[in-house]
Amino acid sequence: MSRLPVKKTYKLFVGGEFPRSESGRTYEAEGQNVARASRKDARDAVRAARGAFPKWAGMTAYNRGQVLYRIAEMMEARRSEFADLCSGPKEVDRAIDRFVWYAGWADKLAQVLGSSNPVAGPYFNFTVPEPQGVVGILAPEEPPLAGLVSRIAPALVGGNAVVTVASEAHPLASIELAEALATADVPGGVVNILTGLHEELAPWLAGHMDVNAIDVTGANGDVAELERLAADNVKRVVRGAADDQSAWEISRFLELKTVWHPIGV
Repeated sequence: MSRLPVKKTYKLFVGGEFPRSESGRTYEAEGQNVARASRKDARDAVRAARGAFPKWAGMTAYNRGQVLYRIAEMMEARRSEFADLCSGPKEVDRAIDRFVWYAGWADKLAQVLGSSNPVAGPYFNFTVPEPQGVVGILAPEEPPLAGLVSRIAPALVGGNAVVTVASEAHPLASIELAEALATADVPGGVVNILTGLHEELAPWLAGHMDVNAIDVTGANGDVAELERLAADNVKRVVRGAADDQSAWEISRFLELKTVWHPIGV
């Protein structure tokens, strides 16, 4: 007698857990029923990110690098599963290597982006990079895995917590990544992944008063409207590369703070 295989249930990833959408809605993508996040799910994800941010930002840069490298290790162990959910092994290898590359930058950011500034007076003057806080990210539609990693890794390495809306048409790789994150020493809430419709979720992230920056790289709607909503709390708007790596991508998610200190005190 033949049997029907048990299909995987694709849920959200919020606060280190895998809840269904509070609305109970799903949508069909890549032949599967995938959770369709609501604006309440987005609010819950922002709340989880805000709660996780102090611990993540407070870790040493070296430890953050270790955690990002651990993500790469867990992805390597799932390499064949990832390959089935994106364009193939080359994209998976690119995504894994990208986490390794950004992990190496974790304890070098202060030296490269910071500085000791010459001033006319008896003071030390330093510029140091600090994370912005909670970053909303609209992941590119393509490539579904490498594009997602290309946007979240530079935000994470600087100490930010993220709320990501995955590729709408190809969301399965993002949930596979969430399962790797859940076993990779990433504190719950540092990365939150929502699946659903960009046009529904993007405005709520852009206008949320507790989101400090919005990455519109994967926006498939009216970017000008997202920028208008972001202006309400002077939210930084970032538009980066869909599938690339650069130290300057990290700097987009950092604030540079200048500190004065009297000499001899």
